[in-house]
Amino acid sequence: MPDNSDYFDFEEDAHDYDEDDFEARAWNLLVLINPGDEELALAQFNRWRELLADQGEPLEPDSDWIPPLFTAIGWQSGFEVERDDLESLMSAVNELSARFNLQVDWGGDLDDEDFSIGLDGVQLMSTAFDRLRENNYTLWSVDAGSDGFTGWMALTRDDDAMLALCSLLNVEVRLGSDPF
Repeated sequence: MPDNSDYFDFEEDAHDYDEDDFEARAWNLLVLINPGDEELALAQFNRWRELLADQGEPLEPDSDWIPPLFTAIGWQSGFEVERDDLESLMSAVNELSARFNLQVDWGGDLDDEDFSIGLDGVQLMSTAFDRLRENNYTLWSVDAGSDGFTGWMALTRDDDAMLALCSLLNVEVRLGSDPF
C-alpha cells in the first residue's frame, strides 16, 4: 500500500489579519452598507475614526462607537431620525434608496390626510422594508441607544453576513419590518 500521509500532512496558512480586530469588523460593516462603493466606505471609516479620536474613545466593541458611526454615515449610508418626525424618516429612506436608483412607493403622501391619519414610523419602516426587498435590498433597524429610528440598507444577499457581523460587533439589528 502506498503511504498517503504526505497528502494529509499540511498546515493551514497563517492569517495576515487579527480575527478579533474590531477595526476590521467595523470596516466590513461599512463595506456591507456601501455595496460597490469602497471609496465612500473608506471616507466614512476615516471620519468615524477621527470622531472616536476626538472623543477619546478607544477602538473596541465596549466603547461608545455607534453614535460616532451614525454621524460618519449620516444620510449617506444610514439615518437617525426622531421617532415622531415621519417626514425626515421618509426623506432619509428616500436618500438611501436613491443611491441605488430606487424609489420607495410609500402608498401616499404625508400631505394627504387619508394617508397620514394614524400613520406612524413603524408602519413607514415596514413599508420601506417591503418595497426595498422587492429590489433585493434590506432595510435594517439598528438599536443605537436613541429614542428615534436608526438604520441602514444593504443587499439582501448579505443578510446573513450582516447578522453575523453585527453579533460580533455587539450591535443589535432587526429587519426594518420590525423596528426598534
